[in-house]
Amino acid sequence: MSSKPDPVVDALSQIAALPAVVTAVDDSREACTRLRWHQALRRRIPEAAAESRVRGAWASAELDGARSSADIVRDLACGARHWSPDPDPGERVLRGAVTATSEAEHVRSVVLAAPLQALARLHLAAAADLVDDPAQLGRPRNPGEECGELVDLGPAPEVSEMRARLDALTRVVAAHGRIPTLVVAAIVHAEVAAVRPFTRGNGVVARAMERAIIQAGGLDPTAVVVPEAGHGAQGGTAYLGSLTAYATGGPDGLVLWLTHCGDAVVAGALEGQGIADAVLAGRLG
Repeated sequence: MSSKPDPVVDALSQIAALPAVVTAVDDSREACTRLRWHQALRRRIPEAAAESRVRGAWASAELDGARSSADIVRDLACGARHWSPDPDPGERVLRGAVTATSEAEHVRSVVLAAPLQALARLHLAAAADLVDDPAQLGRPRNPGEECGELVDLGPAPEVSEMRARLDALTRVVAAHGRIPTLVVAAIVHAEVAAVRPFTRGNGVVARAMERAIIQAGGLDPTAVVVPEAGHGAQGGTAYLGSLTAYATGGPDGLVLWLTHCGDAVVAGALEGQGIADAVLAGRLG
């Protein structure tokens, strides 16, 4: 029996066939393939993947305005440096980014089959130090709960619209065989940022979901690509501008966002190449 047509999936399939999007998909696939065959990744993928998580967490926190450095994040991740017992707002964001980026490695086993479960787990990781009420962790906003994040994208949708869009998002993820992994990951990233299902931590969660999907979908089987660094490569303004185009710009804004995400994966793969080079040369960290 054939499945019932889904207008959201059908529209995305058409968008994915546009020349600019096809080029972005092809370029990102080629960049990830080149990284996959790097000599260092024959036996030392775990070491390189750990460094990818360090740089990804750092870049993700930076995109949310939390200033740090890869050295600091690396030391925190390995226990050479300790978190402050009384963290300032930036450190709270950074801690959430470190924890969520690490959790992305674990949710990749379920993200394609149960994206809302993955979303909840990543929010538990990202927002433990951010929310005022622990009951808000791991669940979407209820009526009366507001989100003041990512205001450049416009007001966060009402709860009824947010729930409908999350439902549509699960159908997009379920269509990952029909829609290229890059496109699925980019849409999930943008939709989580745009609908802001949580009171806090949406940006970090959106980027961690993208990381998990590009790995689970086979675009980055090494887990060494650093898409977060790719998004930040042109600066936070370019990243936010592309997200805003998605949220407010109709089909043209969608294509702009998809090509931005393609560029981000290419840049993230180049970052991964640098990690692999450092692993091979014994100068990581």
